[in-house]
Amino acid sequence: MIAGEKVLAVVPARGGSKGIPRKNIRNLRGKPLIAWTLEAAENSKFIDRCVVSTEDPEIAAVAQSCGADVPFLRPNELAEDNTPGIEPVLHAIQQLPGYRWIVVLQPTSPLRTAEDIDGCVRLCIERGGPACVSVTAVKQHPAWMFTLREGRLQPLLADGDTATRRQDLPPLWTLNGAVYVADVKWLLMSRTFLTRDTIAYPMPEERSVDIDDELDWFLAEALLQQK
Repeated sequence: MIAGEKVLAVVPARGGSKGIPRKNIRNLRGKPLIAWTLEAAENSKFIDRCVVSTEDPEIAAVAQSCGADVPFLRPNELAEDNTPGIEPVLHAIQQLPGYRWIVVLQPTSPLRTAEDIDGCVRLCIERGGPACVSVTAVKQHPAWMFTLREGRLQPLLADGDTATRRQDLPPLWTLNGAVYVADVKWLLMSRTFLTRDTIAYPMPEERSVDIDDELDWFLAEALLQQK
């Protein structure tokens, strides 16, 4: 709870991951990937209830063995490859009314901490925004990116200046997928966390790994081993 308002966290974990099959319950440094997110949520100062949203009975069972709250199985049609990511979140809100704030924590961000969760929630409240999402600095600037046309380099940006030193380029930010916060009523209307009113919560690169493939997995393991 924050400022007298209740906070619901949702951990979306479908069973049909393609890059790494069954990755949400694959062991990472001795425990299922999803457990890292559940522990961060458990240590949050502001989250009143954290639930796992999945259509997969095995994921539900593993999550429950980690102490997770799995009050429902979401419909299979909300777990397809082409299902918009916002749909399982809206479904969870409808199943569990009575919360002012919603926090979405993807299990593919195991290095995100409880402090990151609370920092994102707090920033949203302090700045008076309807939503706040975590971001990290872009390492590869698009001014230094190219497409190929008949094997020849073509600048991605029409006005890109590849002669500019990388250090002189303006900083850019990208979503890291770790934390999404929004006012529930606002989200039900907007159906997206990303608008011009959305606030950014910066996170360092070392806590912004979003596991999509085996290289991401290897990096997450190495960083967790260092910790």
